[in-house]
Amino acid sequence: MSDFISSRRQRVAASLPLDDALLVVGAGRPVPLPENSDQTYPFQSNAEYFYLTELECIDGIVAYDPRDGEWLSFVPAVTEAERVWEGSVQLPGLPLADFVPWLAARAGRPVAQLGAPRPDIQIDAALNARMRDHFHHARRPKDDHELELLRAACSATSSGYAKLPQLIRPDVSERAIQIELEAEFFRAGGTRPGYSTIVGTGSNSAVLHFSPSARRTRSGDFVLVDAGAAIGRYTADVTRTYVVDQPDPFQRDLYQIVLHAQERAISRCIAGAEWTHLHLACAVEMVAGLVAMGVMRGSPTSLVEQEAHTLFFPHGIGHMVGLGVRDGSGLFPGRTKNPRPSLRTLRMDLPLEPGYVVTIEPGLYFIPPLLQDPVRRATYHDCVNWSLIDSYLHLGGVRIEDNILVTTGAPENLTAEIPKSL
Repeated sequence: MSDFISSRRQRVAASLPLDDALLVVGAGRPVPLPENSDQTYPFQSNAEYFYLTELECIDGIVAYDPRDGEWLSFVPAVTEAERVWEGSVQLPGLPLADFVPWLAARAGRPVAQLGAPRPDIQIDAALNARMRDHFHHARRPKDDHELELLRAACSATSSGYAKLPQLIRPDVSERAIQIELEAEFFRAGGTRPGYSTIVGTGSNSAVLHFSPSARRTRSGDFVLVDAGAAIGRYTADVTRTYVVDQPDPFQRDLYQIVLHAQERAISRCIAGAEWTHLHLACAVEMVAGLVAMGVMRGSPTSLVEQEAHTLFFPHGIGHMVGLGVRDGSGLFPGRTKNPRPSLRTLRMDLPLEPGYVVTIEPGLYFIPPLLQDPVRRATYHDCVNWSLIDSYLHLGGVRIEDNILVTTGAPENLTAEIPKSL
């Protein structure tokens, strides 16, 4: 077993209030495709199992008994058919058939089951929820091995983005941009895209999760690209926004507002900083920029208190990233979701700690479903220059995103080498 896996298991065991309960973590099974065939979606072990094993193992189980402090890994035997058709090899561990006798020998003790559930195990739902909360929190600080993989993923992502400036020209499709970007991820050592690549041109750049289409770029378009390479299941998550040919003054000013707010937010990613405070401070700064541009009217702080910023900044400032996109996000143990309407899309509510890797991704968008909503127009009648908005309704949007490592000192931008200039 690798030293870093042993260290992780020790740290997890020390963080979980198991008392006399057993811990069982399952890898899961493939999900069949909807059509009538023997094909499945690509299999990945449940992240909680993978964290403790670094194995992609169908039906794999890792189990822990606090009485003896021993972690055991149970893996299925590879069949001849799997060897012939898939080139499978036998993974290290005890035979999966040994798990049932292991569990039976500990009958009567409570069981916490994380990862993919097994229907043949009776669990205590309250115990499970408590263990998952603690396990999730224990995984948040990235160890040296995780940071090595994240740095490699960021490097591969940087190579992909280095190809984009030559593609940002008129009459290039969103799909073509995606193809070239992802191909470079692979050339630079990426194992796959970490999530579904977003490429939005023109008005599509204001659709927050836009799948690349056949739309072709036009002079003056915003081009928003949100993508990241993954290596060993660890992914980068980066967004850059470009303009085809030259930006007009309005586009340049909008971009500078987002860029300056993003850079200030990055500087605030220090140990102890509250994520919600970072988000709201960024919102106030971007609203101040919109007021200066004549887009909004009033006091920036008051406009954010009224939730008017959500017309143009409807999402959170970012999330954690690591073993998958948004890995480790959520609430600090014991906290409940903030009921404030503008925070419903905020993916985290916790203080930052050394070892956390977070995205900082503010954005400003002209989103017709929000800006043409009559209820919002009535609510924020005096807060917005609506006649100006109507002239830019299909402009699109700007988002800029980097991956930031929280340290004991100043934050480290893991994706700083990817340019952020128009």
